[in-house]
Amino acid sequence: MEIPFTKMQGNGNDFVVIDEFEKTVIPDEMKGQFAAIYCDRRFGIGADGVIYLSKSGKSDLKMRILQPDESEAEMCGNGIRCLAKFAFDAKYAKESCTVETMAGEVGVAMGYKEDEFSATITLPAPKFDRKDIPAVGAGEYKEKIGEYEVYAVNTGVPHAVIFVDAVESVDIAAVAPAIRHHASFPQGANVNFVQRGTGDTITVRTFERGVEAETLSCGTGATASAAMAHKLGLAGTTVQVETKGGPLTITLNGGAKMEGPATTVFAGVITF
Repeated sequence: MEIPFTKMQGNGNDFVVIDEFEKTVIPDEMKGQFAAIYCDRRFGIGADGVIYLSKSGKSDLKMRILQPDESEAEMCGNGIRCLAKFAFDAKYAKESCTVETMAGEVGVAMGYKEDEFSATITLPAPKFDRKDIPAVGAGEYKEKIGEYEVYAVNTGVPHAVIFVDAVESVDIAAVAPAIRHHASFPQGANVNFVQRGTGDTITVRTFERGVEAETLSCGTGATASAAMAHKLGLAGTTVQVETKGGPLTITLNGGAKMEGPATTVFAGVITF
C-alpha cells in the first residue's frame, strides 16, 4: 500500500497534506491516529498537523486538519494557505476559491509573484463575546491568570491574547499550558504572547492547542493578536505581525484578512 503526501509550510508552520480530492485515502476513523504517527518529528514525517484536502458540497474545496494529539481543529490560517497552494498547483482551484472548514467558509485569493506564492485569506470576523470563544461567563473576556492579564477572541479557533513587554523573556513552555487548560476555556485555547513594536507592528509567539507546544507561526493567532491590539487601540486596521517563521499582514475591516506565503517543501510516498 502506498500513500502519497506533500510536506508544506506557511511561515514555518508545517503540515503533511493528503490529497483526497478524488477519493478517501485515510478512513475517517483513522485520520487522528495517522496524524499522531506522522506528525512525530523523530519517528514520522514531522509536522504541526495533517491537512486533508477534499471536495465540498457547498464550497470549492474542503479542509480538515488533524493535530498531533489526534484532535481536529476547527480551522488553521497558515494551513489554509498551504492547502490553497496545493490546490492551485494541482489545478483544483484558480486564483480565487472558497474553502469549507469547521469554522465556516473561508475565501482565498492567491497566485504567484515571480516564483513566490502568496495567498490572502478572508477569515471569520473576530468574535469577542465569551459565548462565541467559547469561555465561561458573559460579556467580553478579560481575566487575571497567574501574573498575566489575559484577553480572548475567536478567529476561527479560540485564542488567549497576552500583552507583554518582551516576548523573548517569556518561558512559554512553562507558563502557557496553565492558560491553555484554564477552566474558563471549556474547549481550551491557543495562547499568544504579544509585544508591541513601532507603528502598527506587533511580535507574536504562540503556544498551540493540539500541538501542545510553541509553533513558529500561527495564522489565526496572528489574526487574534492583531484584532485584540486594534480593539484596545494599540494598532490600526492594517497590522504587520512578526512571528518566528516570518511576517504576516493582517487587515481588519469588520472582518479579517491575512496575507502570507506558502511553500512546498517536498513530496513523498509512505509505503507499507
